[in-house]
Amino acid sequence: TRPSFTLSDTTFHFTDEDPAKVLERAKEAAQGKDVRVGGGATTIRAFLEADLMDTLHVVVNPSITLGAGARLWESPDELTDRFHLDVVPSPSGVVHHLFWRK
Repeated sequence: TRPSFTLSDTTFHFTDEDPAKVLERAKEAAQGKDVRVGGGATTIRAFLEADLMDTLHVVVNPSITLGAGARLWESPDELTDRFHLDVVPSPSGVVHHLFWRK
């Protein structure tokens, strides 16, 4: 955890609470607006495993290899039991994986 901070009209909160509790608090704070979850693979996997995601946009740069860290997946196909998937390459070389709830 670390202190929250605000940029423009968005406040970013950092917590180690249960994903369901975090989402509940975020929805209350958003007052009907969209709630977005940001973070690394561990954070995103926690929300996916709790079945709390409706949509997911992951940008992958296949030319960059990291030497360590948690993986989000072995293959994006792991999520196709719950989500539709479009894989969209871009001219810059990055690949967008767009998931939305079935």
